[in-house]
Amino acid sequence: MKGGGIENPAFDTPSSDFGQQYHAGPAGAGAGAAAPAGPGPYPEEGPCGWGPCAPRALQFCNNAKGYLAAYSLLAVFQDTCQTAETTFANATCSASTSSPLRNYLYVFILGQLLLGVGGTPLYTLGTSFIDDSVPKHKSSLYIGVGYAMSLLGPAIGYVLGGQLLQVYIDIQIPKSTKMDQDDPRWLGAWWIGFLACFFPVWLLIIPFSCFPKHLPGTAKIQAEKIPETHDDGGQVLVQTNDIGQSFKDFPMALLILLRNPVLMSLIVASSSEALVATGFATFLPKFIENQFGKSSSFAATLGGLVLIPGAALGQVISGVLVSKRKMDLKSIIKFMIVTCTVALILNTVFLFAKCGNEPFAGVSETYNGTGTLYNLTAPCNANCRCLRSVYYPVCGSDEVQYFSPCFAGCASYLLNNMKKTYHNCSCIGKSKRRNGSEDFLYEAVPGKCPTKCKLLPLFLVFFFFAVVFTFMSTTPTTVAILRCVPDKQRSFALGVKLLFLRILGSIPGPVLFGAAIDNSCTLWDIDECETKGACWVYDNERMAYLLMGISTACKIITIIFVVMAVYFYKPPPLTEALQQKTSEKISAIHT
Repeated sequence: MKGGGIENPAFDTPSSDFGQQYHAGPAGAGAGAAAPAGPGPYPEEGPCGWGPCAPRALQFCNNAKGYLAAYSLLAVFQDTCQTAETTFANATCSASTSSPLRNYLYVFILGQLLLGVGGTPLYTLGTSFIDDSVPKHKSSLYIGVGYAMSLLGPAIGYVLGGQLLQVYIDIQIPKSTKMDQDDPRWLGAWWIGFLACFFPVWLLIIPFSCFPKHLPGTAKIQAEKIPETHDDGGQVLVQTNDIGQSFKDFPMALLILLRNPVLMSLIVASSSEALVATGFATFLPKFIENQFGKSSSFAATLGGLVLIPGAALGQVISGVLVSKRKMDLKSIIKFMIVTCTVALILNTVFLFAKCGNEPFAGVSETYNGTGTLYNLTAPCNANCRCLRSVYYPVCGSDEVQYFSPCFAGCASYLLNNMKKTYHNCSCIGKSKRRNGSEDFLYEAVPGKCPTKCKLLPLFLVFFFFAVVFTFMSTTPTTVAILRCVPDKQRSFALGVKLLFLRILGSIPGPVLFGAAIDNSCTLWDIDECETKGACWVYDNERMAYLLMGISTACKIITIIFVVMAVYFYKPPPLTEALQQKTSEKISAIHT
Protein backbone atom coordinates (compact mmCIF):
# COMPACT_ATOMS: atom_id res chain seq x y z
CA MET A 1 0.00 0.00 0.00
CA LYS A 2 1.52 3.27 -1.14
CA GLY A 3 0.55 6.79 -0.32
CA GLY A 4 -2.30 5.61 1.90
CA GLY A 5 -4.28 4.18 -1.05
CA ILE A 6 -5.65 0.66 -1.51
CA GLU A 7 -3.93 -1.50 -4.09
CA ASN A 8 -6.41 -2.70 -6.72
CA PRO A 9 -6.27 -6.53 -6.81
CA ALA A 10 -7.55 -6.52 -10.35
CA PHE A 11 -4.11 -5.43 -11.56
CA ASP A 12 -2.14 -7.99 -9.56
CA THR A 13 -2.67 -10.91 -11.95
CA PRO A 14 -3.92 -10.83 -15.52
CA SER A 15 -7.17 -12.60 -16.34
CA SER A 16 -6.78 -13.38 -20.02
CA ASP A 17 -4.37 -14.02 -22.82
CA PHE A 18 -4.28 -10.29 -23.58
CA GLY A 19 -3.07 -9.50 -20.08
CA GLN A 20 -0.57 -12.33 -20.07
CA GLN A 21 1.08 -11.00 -23.22
CA TYR A 22 1.58 -7.53 -21.81
CA HIS A 23 1.95 -8.12 -18.07
CA ALA A 24 4.17 -11.17 -18.14
CA GLY A 25 7.70 -10.61 -17.02
CA PRO A 26 10.75 -10.78 -19.29
CA ALA A 27 11.50 -13.99 -21.13
CA GLY A 28 12.64 -16.68 -18.73
CA ALA A 29 11.42 -14.78 -15.65
CA GLY A 30 9.46 -16.60 -12.98
CA ALA A 31 5.82 -16.16 -12.13
CA GLY A 32 6.64 -13.49 -9.60
CA ALA A 33 8.55 -11.29 -12.02
CA ALA A 34 7.46 -7.69 -12.13
CA ALA A 35 5.09 -6.69 -14.90
CA PRO A 36 5.59 -3.67 -17.13
CA ALA A 37 4.09 -0.41 -16.01
CA GLY A 38 1.12 -0.73 -18.32
CA PRO A 39 -0.15 -2.70 -21.28
CA GLY A 40 0.96 -1.70 -24.71
CA PRO A 41 -1.37 -1.67 -27.69
CA TYR A 42 -2.43 -5.11 -28.85
CA PRO A 43 -0.89 -5.93 -32.26
CA GLU A 44 -4.32 -6.51 -33.86
CA GLU A 45 -5.86 -3.35 -32.44
CA GLY A 46 -6.14 -1.30 -35.57
CA PRO A 47 -7.95 1.60 -37.19
CA CYS A 48 -11.44 1.36 -38.62
CA GLY A 49 -11.37 0.76 -42.36
CA TRP A 50 -10.62 -1.74 -45.09
CA GLY A 51 -6.92 -2.59 -45.21
CA PRO A 52 -4.90 0.49 -46.12
CA CYS A 53 -8.10 2.47 -46.64
CA ALA A 54 -8.84 3.90 -43.18
CA PRO A 55 -10.60 7.29 -43.52
CA ARG A 56 -10.22 9.56 -40.51
CA ALA A 57 -14.00 10.05 -40.33
CA LEU A 58 -14.48 6.34 -39.62
CA GLN A 59 -12.27 6.46 -36.53
CA PHE A 60 -15.08 8.22 -34.69
CA CYS A 61 -16.88 4.85 -34.75
CA ASN A 62 -13.83 2.79 -33.83
CA ASN A 63 -15.02 2.04 -30.31
CA ALA A 64 -17.48 -0.16 -28.44
CA LYS A 65 -20.42 2.21 -28.97
CA GLY A 66 -19.82 2.39 -32.70
CA TYR A 67 -19.61 -1.37 -32.93
CA LEU A 68 -22.79 -1.75 -30.86
CA ALA A 69 -24.64 0.54 -33.27
CA ALA A 70 -23.56 -1.53 -36.29
CA TYR A 71 -24.31 -4.78 -34.41
CA SER A 72 -27.81 -3.56 -33.54
CA LEU A 73 -28.71 -2.37 -37.03
CA LEU A 74 -27.58 -5.60 -38.65
CA ALA A 75 -29.49 -7.65 -36.07
CA VAL A 76 -32.65 -5.59 -36.63
CA PHE A 77 -32.90 -6.26 -40.35
CA GLN A 78 -31.59 -9.80 -40.16
CA ASP A 79 -34.25 -10.82 -37.63
CA THR A 80 -36.97 -9.07 -39.62
CA CYS A 81 -36.47 -11.72 -42.30
CA GLN A 82 -37.58 -14.45 -39.88
CA THR A 83 -42.41 -13.50 -39.12
CA ALA A 84 -43.48 -15.38 -42.55
CA GLU A 85 -45.74 -18.37 -42.91
CA THR A 86 -47.51 -19.88 -45.85
CA THR A 87 -50.26 -22.41 -46.37
CA PHE A 88 -50.41 -25.07 -49.03
CA ALA A 89 -53.72 -26.76 -49.81
CA ASN A 90 -55.16 -28.89 -52.58
CA ALA A 91 -58.32 -27.56 -54.14
CA THR A 92 -59.96 -30.83 -55.19
CA CYS A 93 -59.81 -34.52 -54.41
CA SER A 94 -58.34 -35.21 -57.84
CA ALA A 95 -55.32 -32.98 -57.23
CA SER A 96 -52.09 -34.90 -57.43
CA THR A 97 -50.32 -35.58 -54.18
CA SER A 98 -47.06 -34.66 -55.91
CA SER A 99 -48.14 -31.12 -56.68
CA PRO A 100 -45.30 -28.84 -57.90
CA LEU A 101 -46.10 -26.51 -55.00
CA ARG A 102 -44.73 -29.09 -52.61
CA ASN A 103 -41.27 -28.68 -54.11
CA TYR A 104 -41.10 -25.10 -52.84
CA LEU A 105 -41.03 -26.47 -49.30
CA TYR A 106 -37.36 -27.29 -49.87
CA VAL A 107 -36.74 -23.71 -50.98
CA PHE A 108 -38.09 -22.45 -47.66
CA ILE A 109 -35.99 -24.98 -45.76
CA LEU A 110 -32.88 -23.82 -47.64
CA GLY A 111 -33.77 -20.19 -46.92
CA GLN A 112 -34.14 -20.84 -43.20
CA LEU A 113 -30.84 -22.77 -43.23
CA LEU A 114 -29.03 -19.82 -44.79
CA LEU A 115 -30.62 -17.43 -42.28
CA GLY A 116 -29.28 -19.59 -39.48
CA VAL A 117 -25.79 -19.82 -40.97
CA GLY A 118 -25.65 -16.06 -41.50
CA GLY A 119 -27.14 -15.13 -38.15
CA THR A 120 -25.13 -17.38 -35.85
CA PRO A 121 -21.76 -15.52 -36.09
CA LEU A 122 -23.44 -12.28 -35.09
CA TYR A 123 -24.67 -13.74 -31.81
CA THR A 124 -21.53 -15.76 -31.04
CA LEU A 125 -18.45 -13.96 -32.35
CA GLY A 126 -20.24 -10.61 -32.28
CA THR A 127 -21.35 -10.96 -28.66
CA SER A 128 -17.96 -12.16 -27.41
CA PHE A 129 -16.38 -9.25 -29.32
CA ILE A 130 -18.55 -6.86 -27.29
CA ASP A 131 -17.51 -8.63 -24.08
CA ASP A 132 -13.85 -8.25 -25.07
CA SER A 133 -14.15 -4.56 -25.85
CA VAL A 134 -15.83 -3.16 -22.73
CA PRO A 135 -15.04 -3.27 -19.00
CA LYS A 136 -16.42 -6.27 -17.17
CA HIS A 137 -19.17 -4.42 -15.29
CA LYS A 138 -20.41 -2.79 -18.52
CA SER A 139 -20.59 -5.99 -20.55
CA SER A 140 -24.14 -6.84 -19.46
CA LEU A 141 -25.33 -3.33 -20.33
CA TYR A 142 -23.93 -3.44 -23.87
CA ILE A 143 -25.15 -6.99 -24.48
CA GLY A 144 -28.58 -6.14 -23.08
CA VAL A 145 -28.91 -3.11 -25.35
CA GLY A 146 -27.69 -5.12 -28.35
CA TYR A 147 -30.15 -7.94 -27.71
CA ALA A 148 -32.98 -5.49 -27.11
CA MET A 149 -32.26 -3.70 -30.37
CA SER A 150 -32.20 -7.02 -32.21
CA LEU A 151 -35.80 -7.52 -31.07
CA LEU A 152 -36.84 -4.56 -33.19
CA GLY A 153 -36.52 -6.94 -36.14
CA PRO A 154 -39.34 -9.23 -35.00
CA ALA A 155 -41.27 -6.11 -33.95
CA ILE A 156 -41.03 -4.69 -37.45
CA GLY A 157 -41.87 -8.12 -38.80
CA TYR A 158 -44.95 -8.42 -36.58
CA VAL A 159 -46.31 -5.01 -37.51
CA LEU A 160 -45.33 -5.31 -41.17
CA GLY A 161 -46.69 -8.84 -41.29
CA GLY A 162 -49.96 -7.73 -39.74
CA GLN A 163 -50.34 -5.06 -42.41
CA LEU A 164 -49.32 -7.40 -45.22
CA LEU A 165 -52.00 -9.85 -44.13
CA GLN A 166 -54.49 -7.22 -45.24
CA VAL A 167 -53.09 -7.40 -48.80
CA TYR A 168 -54.11 -10.42 -50.85
CA ILE A 169 -51.30 -12.88 -51.55
CA ASP A 170 -51.46 -12.19 -55.31
CA ILE A 171 -51.76 -8.41 -54.72
CA GLN A 172 -54.95 -8.27 -56.79
CA ILE A 173 -57.92 -10.41 -55.91
CA PRO A 174 -59.12 -12.40 -58.94
CA LYS A 175 -62.35 -11.01 -60.33
CA SER A 176 -63.90 -14.45 -60.21
CA THR A 177 -63.35 -14.59 -56.44
CA LYS A 178 -65.45 -12.54 -54.07
CA MET A 179 -63.95 -12.45 -50.60
CA ASP A 180 -62.61 -10.03 -48.02
CA GLN A 181 -60.25 -10.25 -45.02
CA ASP A 182 -62.92 -11.90 -42.87
CA ASP A 183 -63.17 -14.78 -45.30
CA PRO A 184 -61.32 -17.84 -43.91
CA ARG A 185 -59.93 -18.50 -47.42
CA TRP A 186 -58.05 -15.18 -47.35
CA LEU A 187 -54.25 -15.42 -47.65
CA GLY A 188 -52.06 -12.38 -46.95
CA ALA A 189 -49.03 -11.25 -48.97
CA TRP A 190 -46.46 -12.62 -46.50
CA TRP A 191 -43.67 -12.78 -49.13
CA ILE A 192 -43.27 -9.00 -49.46
CA GLY A 193 -41.53 -8.81 -46.08
CA PHE A 194 -38.59 -10.89 -47.30
CA LEU A 195 -37.96 -8.49 -50.16
CA ALA A 196 -38.27 -5.48 -47.86
CA CYS A 197 -35.39 -6.61 -45.60
CA PHE A 198 -33.14 -8.19 -48.24
CA PHE A 199 -31.44 -5.00 -49.43
CA PRO A 200 -30.85 -3.35 -46.00
CA VAL A 201 -29.07 -6.47 -44.74
CA TRP A 202 -26.64 -6.48 -47.64
CA LEU A 203 -25.98 -2.75 -47.33
CA LEU A 204 -25.25 -3.02 -43.59
CA ILE A 205 -22.58 -5.66 -44.12
CA ILE A 206 -20.34 -2.98 -45.66
CA PRO A 207 -19.93 -0.71 -42.59
CA PHE A 208 -19.94 -3.75 -40.28
CA SER A 209 -16.87 -5.15 -42.06
CA CYS A 210 -14.71 -2.08 -41.43
CA PHE A 211 -13.97 -2.81 -37.75
CA PRO A 212 -10.51 -4.16 -36.79
CA LYS A 213 -10.01 -7.56 -35.16
CA HIS A 214 -9.77 -5.83 -31.79
CA LEU A 215 -10.91 -2.33 -30.85
CA PRO A 216 -8.35 0.11 -29.41
CA GLY A 217 -7.87 -0.44 -25.68
CA THR A 218 -8.92 -4.09 -25.69
CA ALA A 219 -5.65 -5.33 -24.16
CA LYS A 220 -5.91 -2.94 -21.21
CA ILE A 221 -9.57 -3.85 -20.62
CA GLN A 222 -8.78 -7.57 -20.68
CA ALA A 223 -5.84 -7.14 -18.30
CA GLU A 224 -8.10 -5.54 -15.69
CA LYS A 225 -10.69 -8.33 -15.68
CA ILE A 226 -10.82 -10.86 -12.85
CA PRO A 227 -11.58 -14.37 -14.17
CA GLU A 228 -14.66 -16.22 -12.89
CA THR A 229 -14.27 -19.41 -14.93
CA HIS A 230 -15.82 -22.45 -13.27
CA ASP A 231 -12.98 -24.34 -11.61
CA ASP A 232 -13.27 -27.77 -13.23
CA GLY A 233 -9.83 -27.88 -14.81
CA GLY A 234 -11.06 -26.68 -18.21
CA GLN A 235 -9.14 -23.41 -18.12
CA VAL A 236 -5.83 -25.16 -17.37
CA LEU A 237 -6.48 -27.79 -20.04
CA VAL A 238 -7.22 -25.14 -22.68
CA GLN A 239 -4.11 -23.10 -21.86
CA THR A 240 -1.78 -26.08 -21.48
CA ASN A 241 -2.74 -27.71 -24.78
CA ASP A 242 -3.44 -24.41 -26.55
CA ILE A 243 -6.84 -25.77 -27.59
CA GLY A 244 -8.67 -23.85 -30.27
CA GLN A 245 -5.86 -23.26 -32.74
CA SER A 246 -6.97 -25.87 -35.29
CA PHE A 247 -10.06 -27.83 -36.26
CA LYS A 248 -8.63 -31.03 -34.81
CA ASP A 249 -9.14 -29.49 -31.37
CA PHE A 250 -12.90 -29.42 -31.92
CA PRO A 251 -13.74 -32.73 -30.12
CA MET A 252 -11.67 -31.84 -27.05
CA ALA A 253 -13.01 -28.27 -26.98
CA LEU A 254 -16.57 -29.55 -27.17
CA LEU A 255 -15.94 -32.15 -24.47
CA ILE A 256 -14.58 -29.47 -22.13
CA LEU A 257 -17.77 -27.46 -22.53
CA LEU A 258 -20.09 -30.45 -22.19
CA ARG A 259 -18.36 -31.41 -18.93
CA ASN A 260 -18.91 -27.94 -17.47
CA PRO A 261 -22.01 -28.43 -15.21
CA VAL A 262 -22.60 -24.70 -14.79
CA LEU A 263 -22.60 -24.09 -18.53
CA MET A 264 -24.86 -27.04 -19.30
CA SER A 265 -27.31 -26.10 -16.53
CA LEU A 266 -27.56 -22.57 -17.92
CA ILE A 267 -28.00 -23.88 -21.45
CA VAL A 268 -30.82 -26.24 -20.48
CA ALA A 269 -32.49 -23.44 -18.51
CA SER A 270 -32.29 -21.02 -21.42
CA SER A 271 -33.52 -23.71 -23.82
CA SER A 272 -36.57 -24.26 -21.62
CA GLU A 273 -37.28 -20.54 -21.71
CA ALA A 274 -36.72 -20.47 -25.47
CA LEU A 275 -39.35 -23.20 -25.88
CA VAL A 276 -41.94 -20.98 -24.20
CA ALA A 277 -40.79 -17.83 -25.99
CA THR A 278 -40.91 -19.33 -29.48
CA GLY A 279 -44.19 -21.06 -28.72
CA PHE A 280 -45.90 -17.85 -27.72
CA ALA A 281 -44.19 -15.86 -30.48
CA THR A 282 -45.80 -18.26 -32.95
CA PHE A 283 -49.22 -18.82 -31.40
CA LEU A 284 -49.99 -15.80 -29.21
CA PRO A 285 -51.83 -14.08 -32.12
CA LYS A 286 -53.90 -17.25 -32.62
CA PHE A 287 -54.68 -17.35 -28.90
CA ILE A 288 -55.81 -13.70 -28.91
CA GLU A 289 -57.81 -14.22 -32.10
CA ASN A 290 -59.80 -17.15 -30.69
CA GLN A 291 -60.07 -16.15 -27.05
CA PHE A 292 -61.12 -12.56 -27.60
CA GLY A 293 -62.72 -12.70 -31.06
CA LYS A 294 -60.23 -10.50 -32.94
CA SER A 295 -59.23 -10.64 -36.60
CA SER A 296 -56.00 -12.42 -37.52
CA SER A 297 -54.24 -9.23 -38.66
CA PHE A 298 -55.24 -7.28 -35.54
CA ALA A 299 -54.28 -10.19 -33.28
CA ALA A 300 -50.85 -10.43 -34.95
CA THR A 301 -50.23 -6.72 -34.48
CA LEU A 302 -51.44 -6.81 -30.88
CA GLY A 303 -49.28 -9.83 -30.11
CA GLY A 304 -46.22 -8.05 -31.47
CA LEU A 305 -46.97 -4.94 -29.42
CA VAL A 306 -46.97 -7.06 -26.26
CA LEU A 307 -44.14 -9.51 -26.94
CA ILE A 308 -41.49 -7.31 -28.49
CA PRO A 309 -41.53 -4.25 -26.18
CA GLY A 310 -41.83 -6.53 -23.15
CA ALA A 311 -38.88 -8.66 -24.26
CA ALA A 312 -36.73 -5.63 -25.11
CA LEU A 313 -37.55 -3.89 -21.83
CA GLY A 314 -36.72 -7.02 -19.85
CA GLN A 315 -33.32 -7.39 -21.47
CA VAL A 316 -32.39 -3.73 -21.02
CA ILE A 317 -33.52 -3.65 -17.38
CA SER A 318 -31.56 -6.78 -16.50
CA GLY A 319 -28.48 -5.48 -18.32
CA VAL A 320 -28.64 -2.20 -16.41
CA LEU A 321 -29.16 -3.91 -13.03
CA VAL A 322 -26.30 -6.37 -13.51
CA SER A 323 -24.04 -3.52 -14.65
CA LYS A 324 -24.96 -1.02 -11.93
CA ARG A 325 -24.78 -3.59 -9.14
CA LYS A 326 -21.51 -4.97 -10.57
CA MET A 327 -22.74 -8.51 -9.93
CA ASP A 328 -20.32 -11.39 -9.91
CA LEU A 329 -21.20 -14.69 -11.57
CA LYS A 330 -22.95 -16.25 -8.58
CA SER A 331 -25.00 -13.09 -7.96
CA ILE A 332 -26.06 -13.04 -11.62
CA ILE A 333 -27.35 -16.60 -11.42
CA LYS A 334 -29.24 -15.84 -8.19
CA PHE A 335 -30.76 -12.81 -9.91
CA MET A 336 -32.01 -15.14 -12.65
CA ILE A 337 -33.75 -17.32 -10.05
CA VAL A 338 -35.71 -14.30 -8.80
CA THR A 339 -36.81 -13.15 -12.26
CA CYS A 340 -37.86 -16.66 -13.32
CA THR A 341 -39.88 -17.09 -10.12
CA VAL A 342 -41.76 -13.82 -10.67
CA ALA A 343 -42.44 -14.81 -14.29
CA LEU A 344 -43.84 -18.14 -13.06
CA ILE A 345 -46.24 -16.34 -10.72
CA LEU A 346 -47.41 -13.98 -13.48
CA ASN A 347 -48.02 -16.99 -15.70
CA THR A 348 -51.23 -17.62 -13.73
CA VAL A 349 -52.87 -14.93 -15.87
CA PHE A 350 -54.37 -17.76 -17.92
CA LEU A 351 -56.44 -18.83 -14.93
CA PHE A 352 -58.43 -15.62 -14.53
CA ALA A 353 -58.10 -13.84 -17.89
CA LYS A 354 -59.64 -16.41 -20.21
CA CYS A 355 -62.89 -16.39 -22.16
CA GLY A 356 -65.50 -19.03 -22.76
CA ASN A 357 -66.86 -19.88 -26.19
CA GLU A 358 -69.71 -17.98 -27.80
CA PRO A 359 -72.75 -20.13 -28.74
CA PHE A 360 -72.10 -22.11 -31.93
CA ALA A 361 -74.92 -24.15 -33.46
CA GLY A 362 -73.97 -27.79 -33.86
CA VAL A 363 -70.78 -27.34 -31.83
CA SER A 364 -71.49 -25.93 -28.37
CA GLU A 365 -75.29 -26.11 -28.55
CA THR A 366 -78.04 -27.66 -30.62
CA TYR A 367 -80.24 -26.02 -33.27
CA ASN A 368 -83.04 -24.74 -31.03
CA GLY A 369 -83.26 -28.08 -29.28
CA THR A 370 -82.93 -30.16 -32.45
CA GLY A 371 -79.95 -32.07 -33.75
CA THR A 372 -76.97 -33.17 -31.66
CA LEU A 373 -73.72 -31.60 -30.49
CA TYR A 374 -70.70 -31.83 -32.80
CA ASN A 375 -73.04 -32.41 -35.72
CA LEU A 376 -73.64 -29.47 -38.05
CA THR A 377 -76.62 -31.14 -39.70
CA ALA A 378 -80.09 -30.80 -38.14
CA PRO A 379 -83.69 -31.13 -39.39
CA CYS A 380 -83.77 -27.40 -40.24
CA ASN A 381 -80.91 -27.74 -42.80
CA ALA A 382 -81.04 -31.43 -43.69
CA ASN A 383 -82.32 -30.72 -47.20
CA CYS A 384 -79.89 -27.88 -47.95
CA ARG A 385 -77.01 -30.14 -49.03
CA CYS A 386 -74.49 -27.94 -47.23
CA LEU A 387 -70.75 -28.53 -47.68
CA ARG A 388 -68.68 -28.72 -44.51
CA SER A 389 -65.58 -27.81 -46.55
CA VAL A 390 -66.96 -24.28 -47.13
CA TYR A 391 -66.53 -22.39 -43.84
CA TYR A 392 -68.18 -18.98 -43.98
CA PRO A 393 -69.41 -18.13 -40.46
CA VAL A 394 -72.50 -15.99 -39.94
CA CYS A 395 -73.98 -14.54 -36.78
CA GLY A 396 -77.71 -14.98 -36.36
CA SER A 397 -80.10 -12.51 -34.81
CA ASP A 398 -80.42 -15.00 -31.94
CA GLU A 399 -76.73 -14.24 -31.17
CA VAL A 400 -75.73 -17.77 -32.14
CA GLN A 401 -72.95 -18.43 -34.64
CA TYR A 402 -73.52 -20.74 -37.60
CA PHE A 403 -70.97 -22.54 -39.76
CA SER A 404 -72.26 -20.94 -42.96
CA PRO A 405 -75.45 -19.36 -44.34
CA CYS A 406 -76.33 -22.78 -45.72
CA PHE A 407 -76.10 -24.48 -42.33
CA ALA A 408 -78.16 -21.61 -40.89
CA GLY A 409 -80.85 -22.54 -43.41
CA CYS A 410 -80.80 -19.12 -45.10
CA ALA A 411 -82.67 -19.03 -48.40
CA SER A 412 -82.01 -15.44 -49.52
CA TYR A 413 -79.82 -12.43 -48.89
CA LEU A 414 -79.83 -8.70 -49.46
CA LEU A 415 -76.85 -6.56 -50.51
CA ASN A 416 -76.90 -3.02 -49.16
CA ASN A 417 -73.80 -0.79 -49.37
CA MET A 418 -71.62 -3.84 -50.04
CA LYS A 419 -72.89 -5.48 -46.83
CA LYS A 420 -74.83 -8.73 -46.91
CA THR A 421 -77.73 -9.66 -44.68
CA TYR A 422 -79.29 -13.11 -44.86
CA HIS A 423 -83.00 -13.77 -44.56
CA ASN A 424 -85.45 -16.66 -44.44
CA CYS A 425 -83.05 -18.66 -42.28
CA SER A 426 -84.92 -21.73 -41.05
CA CYS A 427 -82.39 -22.67 -38.34
CA ILE A 428 -82.20 -19.28 -36.60
CA GLY A 429 -84.48 -18.78 -33.65
CA LYS A 430 -87.09 -16.02 -33.57
CA SER A 431 -85.30 -13.11 -31.99
CA LYS A 432 -86.46 -9.61 -32.97
CA ARG A 433 -84.17 -6.66 -33.52
CA ARG A 434 -84.44 -3.47 -31.50
CA ASN A 435 -87.08 -1.89 -33.75
CA GLY A 436 -89.22 -5.00 -33.48
CA SER A 437 -89.87 -5.11 -37.22
CA GLU A 438 -90.89 -8.49 -38.58
CA ASP A 439 -88.68 -7.84 -41.63
CA PHE A 440 -85.64 -8.55 -39.47
CA LEU A 441 -86.75 -11.99 -38.30
CA TYR A 442 -84.51 -14.93 -39.22
CA GLU A 443 -81.68 -12.54 -40.12
CA ALA A 444 -77.95 -13.30 -40.14
CA VAL A 445 -74.87 -11.25 -40.97
CA PRO A 446 -71.45 -12.46 -42.22
CA GLY A 447 -68.72 -13.04 -39.67
CA LYS A 448 -68.39 -14.43 -36.18
CA CYS A 449 -70.64 -13.18 -33.41
CA PRO A 450 -68.95 -10.42 -31.35
CA THR A 451 -67.52 -11.72 -28.10
CA LYS A 452 -68.95 -10.55 -24.79
CA CYS A 453 -65.64 -11.19 -23.03
CA LYS A 454 -63.99 -7.96 -21.85
CA LEU A 455 -60.85 -9.46 -20.31
CA LEU A 456 -58.43 -8.65 -23.14
CA PRO A 457 -56.90 -5.52 -21.46
CA LEU A 458 -56.36 -7.45 -18.22
CA PHE A 459 -54.72 -10.33 -20.07
CA LEU A 460 -52.43 -8.03 -22.05
CA VAL A 461 -51.23 -6.16 -18.93
CA PHE A 462 -50.38 -9.30 -16.95
CA PHE A 463 -48.89 -11.08 -19.94
CA PHE A 464 -46.74 -8.03 -20.74
CA PHE A 465 -45.11 -8.13 -17.31
CA ALA A 466 -44.74 -11.91 -17.58
CA VAL A 467 -42.78 -11.33 -20.80
CA VAL A 468 -40.66 -8.62 -19.13
CA PHE A 469 -39.59 -10.88 -16.27
CA THR A 470 -39.12 -13.85 -18.58
CA PHE A 471 -36.64 -11.94 -20.74
CA MET A 472 -34.91 -10.39 -17.74
CA SER A 473 -33.00 -13.68 -17.54
CA THR A 474 -31.79 -13.61 -21.17
CA THR A 475 -28.98 -11.09 -20.84
CA PRO A 476 -27.73 -12.45 -17.47
CA THR A 477 -27.69 -15.96 -18.96
CA THR A 478 -25.45 -14.80 -21.81
CA VAL A 479 -23.12 -12.93 -19.43
CA ALA A 480 -22.97 -15.92 -17.08
CA ILE A 481 -22.06 -18.25 -19.97
CA LEU A 482 -19.29 -15.88 -21.09
CA ARG A 483 -17.86 -15.84 -17.57
CA CYS A 484 -18.10 -19.51 -16.57
CA VAL A 485 -16.04 -20.90 -19.48
CA PRO A 486 -12.38 -20.41 -20.47
CA ASP A 487 -11.76 -17.16 -22.33
CA LYS A 488 -10.80 -18.91 -25.57
CA GLN A 489 -14.06 -20.87 -25.56
CA ARG A 490 -16.55 -18.04 -25.08
CA SER A 491 -17.68 -17.82 -28.71
CA PHE A 492 -17.79 -21.61 -28.93
CA ALA A 493 -19.89 -21.75 -25.76
CA LEU A 494 -22.39 -19.29 -27.25
CA GLY A 495 -22.49 -21.43 -30.39
CA VAL A 496 -23.25 -24.53 -28.31
CA LYS A 497 -25.95 -22.55 -26.51
CA LEU A 498 -27.57 -21.55 -29.82
CA LEU A 499 -27.44 -25.17 -30.99
CA PHE A 500 -29.20 -26.42 -27.88
CA LEU A 501 -31.67 -23.53 -28.08
CA ARG A 502 -32.68 -24.69 -31.55
CA ILE A 503 -32.82 -28.39 -30.68
CA LEU A 504 -34.50 -28.10 -27.28
CA GLY A 505 -36.34 -24.79 -27.63
CA SER A 506 -36.97 -23.10 -30.95
CA ILE A 507 -37.84 -26.26 -32.88
CA PRO A 508 -40.02 -28.16 -30.36
CA GLY A 509 -41.61 -24.96 -29.00
CA PRO A 510 -43.98 -24.24 -31.90
CA VAL A 511 -44.55 -27.98 -32.38
CA LEU A 512 -45.56 -28.49 -28.75
CA PHE A 513 -47.72 -25.36 -28.60
CA GLY A 514 -49.29 -26.27 -31.94
CA ALA A 515 -50.12 -29.75 -30.68
CA ALA A 516 -51.71 -28.27 -27.56
CA ILE A 517 -53.83 -25.89 -29.61
CA ASP A 518 -54.87 -28.70 -31.96
CA ASN A 519 -55.83 -30.74 -28.91
CA SER A 520 -58.31 -28.02 -27.96
CA CYS A 521 -60.02 -28.09 -31.38
CA THR A 522 -63.73 -28.92 -31.38
CA LEU A 523 -64.52 -28.52 -35.09
CA TRP A 524 -62.15 -29.56 -37.88
CA ASP A 525 -62.32 -28.75 -41.56
CA ILE A 526 -63.37 -31.89 -43.43
CA ASP A 527 -63.26 -31.66 -47.22
CA GLU A 528 -65.07 -33.72 -49.85
CA CYS A 529 -62.29 -36.34 -49.60
CA GLU A 530 -63.01 -36.74 -45.88
CA THR A 531 -59.54 -35.35 -45.18
CA LYS A 532 -59.04 -33.38 -41.98
CA GLY A 533 -57.64 -29.90 -42.58
CA ALA A 534 -57.49 -26.77 -40.45
CA CYS A 535 -59.39 -26.25 -37.21
CA TRP A 536 -62.36 -23.88 -37.36
CA VAL A 537 -63.46 -23.77 -33.70
CA TYR A 538 -61.51 -24.23 -30.46
CA ASP A 539 -62.42 -24.86 -26.83
CA ASN A 540 -61.11 -21.59 -25.39
CA GLU A 541 -60.84 -22.72 -21.78
CA ARG A 542 -59.03 -25.91 -22.70
CA MET A 543 -56.63 -23.93 -24.89
CA ALA A 544 -55.84 -21.53 -22.03
CA TYR A 545 -55.21 -24.34 -19.55
CA LEU A 546 -53.00 -26.29 -21.94
CA LEU A 547 -50.82 -23.29 -22.80
CA MET A 548 -50.50 -22.36 -19.14
CA GLY A 549 -49.56 -25.95 -18.29
CA ILE A 550 -46.76 -26.05 -20.86
CA SER A 551 -45.47 -22.63 -19.83
CA THR A 552 -45.56 -23.48 -16.12
CA ALA A 553 -43.76 -26.80 -16.61
CA CYS A 554 -41.00 -25.13 -18.66
CA LYS A 555 -40.50 -22.36 -16.10
CA ILE A 556 -40.23 -24.87 -13.27
CA ILE A 557 -37.57 -26.72 -15.28
CA THR A 558 -35.78 -23.38 -15.81
CA ILE A 559 -35.73 -22.60 -12.10
CA ILE A 560 -34.47 -26.10 -11.22
CA PHE A 561 -31.51 -25.88 -13.61
CA VAL A 562 -30.62 -22.32 -12.61
CA VAL A 563 -30.52 -23.47 -8.98
CA MET A 564 -28.29 -26.33 -10.11
CA ALA A 565 -25.95 -23.81 -11.77
CA VAL A 566 -25.55 -21.97 -8.45
CA TYR A 567 -24.96 -25.24 -6.62
CA PHE A 568 -22.32 -26.52 -9.04
CA TYR A 569 -20.43 -23.25 -9.53
CA LYS A 570 -16.96 -23.21 -8.06
CA PRO A 571 -14.99 -19.99 -8.52
CA PRO A 572 -11.34 -20.26 -9.59
CA PRO A 573 -8.67 -20.12 -6.87
CA LEU A 574 -7.46 -16.81 -8.30
CA THR A 575 -10.82 -15.16 -7.65
CA GLU A 576 -11.00 -16.56 -4.13
CA ALA A 577 -7.49 -15.36 -3.40
CA LEU A 578 -8.18 -11.88 -4.74
CA GLN A 579 -11.41 -11.61 -2.77
CA GLN A 580 -9.62 -12.72 0.39
CA LYS A 581 -6.79 -10.31 -0.27
CA THR A 582 -9.17 -7.41 -0.75
CA SER A 583 -11.02 -8.33 2.43
CA GLU A 584 -7.77 -8.43 4.40
CA LYS A 585 -6.73 -5.01 3.14
CA ILE A 586 -10.08 -3.48 4.01
CA SER A 587 -9.87 -5.02 7.48
CA ALA A 588 -6.36 -3.64 7.93
CA ILE A 589 -7.56 -0.14 7.11
CA HIS A 590 -10.42 -0.32 9.62
CA THR A 591 -8.09 -1.61 12.35
